[in-house]
Amino acid sequence: MNVDELVRESLREQATEQPPLGPGFADRVLTARRRRRTRTLASLAAATTAVVAVAVAVPLATEGEEDVRPASQMNKSDIIGHPNQSPPRDLIAAGDTVLSAFWVYKNVKQPNGDTIHTRTYGLLNQKTGKYEKTKKWAFLDIAPGSRTAAVLEGELPARRIGLLDLISGKVERWIPVDRGVGGVAFSPDGEKLVATTYGKNPDRNFADHPQNVDGKKVPGPVSSRTGFAVVDVDSGTSEWHKAPDKPDEFGWFGNPREDFDWSHDGKLVYAHRAMEPYREYYDLNGDEADWPANEKSLGYAEAGLSPDGKLAAGEFAGDGKEIASAINDAKTGKRVTTVPVQQLLAWADNKRLIAWGCDPEKCGGTGEFRNQLLLVTIGTNKVVPLSDFRKASADYPGRWEPLFSSR
Repeated sequence: MNVDELVRESLREQATEQPPLGPGFADRVLTARRRRRTRTLASLAAATTAVVAVAVAVPLATEGEEDVRPASQMNKSDIIGHPNQSPPRDLIAAGDTVLSAFWVYKNVKQPNGDTIHTRTYGLLNQKTGKYEKTKKWAFLDIAPGSRTAAVLEGELPARRIGLLDLISGKVERWIPVDRGVGGVAFSPDGEKLVATTYGKNPDRNFADHPQNVDGKKVPGPVSSRTGFAVVDVDSGTSEWHKAPDKPDEFGWFGNPREDFDWSHDGKLVYAHRAMEPYREYYDLNGDEADWPANEKSLGYAEAGLSPDGKLAAGEFAGDGKEIASAINDAKTGKRVTTVPVQQLLAWADNKRLIAWGCDPEKCGGTGEFRNQLLLVTIGTNKVVPLSDFRKASADYPGRWEPLFSSR
């Protein structure tokens, strides 16, 4: 049996073992969370990763019906990388995590002299397994299972939140909100959204509020966060809570965009702030809350806690020309080890992380800005490239930033 036949046989088995999703929006959002499974990387899968990544992008037909499972679930390969692509064109995933989108910024000047940081997204089409360019959405986040995106349209703050199906490419419904929303984030279980509300567009710089950059006056940011709303995805109901951004001791507010996100267990929400303790937590009733014990050692590393909550992704810890980032004990904050990468982005599982970095054997002395997506394993110096080195393209003019979600 040749490789093509093995791949086709594997796909037929997958189609038989996993029935198509039933009706119901919430079920589709939470499919991957309910189908937690152990993945192994067999030698055959390793040898045919590129073939499988392409083959499963096309929906399978079972008994005359189209298979509507997301491409990131249909392809069960443990590692799906494209080290010759940047920005990526085809599905990238590792372990339980998928690159569900990426984006670039462009500073667009407005008629009144203001400027707006406008996003262009490369959004994963879960029907084809490819990233598609779109300028339609001002902001988005991806639900666990990577089947649904919460989207904001037009100039922010938006007055409704769309729920976009990543297979059909259509907005299934809109959730109206009472106050303008500038950012959204799904809860770890996918059942709720935290919507950060603003009085002004957090991505707009204002000509009448100039800032000095290199001796030149340019439009400046305005802090306008008003609070957050906890939105139930199924019912669309929401409850808003006042939580404006807090200045530091000098009256500085930091970034105009300070969105809320979820704690690891989904019981609290938090936002970064410009002064110690650098995070502020709230419960879902809008009351200020203490830091969770296992999150006290977290800083700005995007990866956060490991899935089991025992380890915390740390900051860059290299010495001299050494490339290294810290892995810390979540409860004590003490360093457990380091991994040979620059910036920790997401956990693939409890032992592996996706990061920005560069294989030291290939890029020694080339600088921190020459980096690519890597999969790194704790306790080893093994790195697996998932993308080519980061660079702009005609479709995405700028350094692309990744957005990850559970597979």
